[in-house]
Amino acid sequence: MAPIAVGASLPEGNLHWFDKSDQLQSVSVHALAKAKKVVLVGVPGAFTPTCSMQHVPGFIQSAEELKAKGVDEIFVISVNDPFVMKAWAKTYSENKYVKFLADGSGNYTKALGLELDLSEKGLGSRSRRYAILADDLVVKVSNIEEGGAFTVSGADEILKAL
Repeated sequence: MAPIAVGASLPEGNLHWFDKSDQLQSVSVHALAKAKKVVLVGVPGAFTPTCSMQHVPGFIQSAEELKAKGVDEIFVISVNDPFVMKAWAKTYSENKYVKFLADGSGNYTKALGLELDLSEKGLGSRSRRYAILADDLVVKVSNIEEGGAFTVSGADEILKAL
């Protein structure tokens, strides 16, 4: 399947997270993104070096600027379970706006056409690194990395596009 491109609609799918009452929740991506400007930040894995030290921190540090430019929500999505995503989110005590969502089965990642086989590294099927800007479910920016690169999917690239 070809990766999602500019002009395409975000596919429907469900992601998972723990709410403030520590209850596991399932949410439709369409419910999260309809009539909103959102950034989807895809990462190969929670706690992995590039994701944890560069990619995600960039969005946390730029969240207020992104919001000032009209972004309603910022979601980090990984093919990890919601328990791992909850633990990873807790490592960013300065985070006020970025939400961490689990795509445990990788079904949403596959629907985006962004799966990445990292079996040779012992990680199995994961997500390519990406940043997607969507407005009312329509993709406006689709910055997708090749392999393990981190060159086009940072917060700075989304800020430039706004």
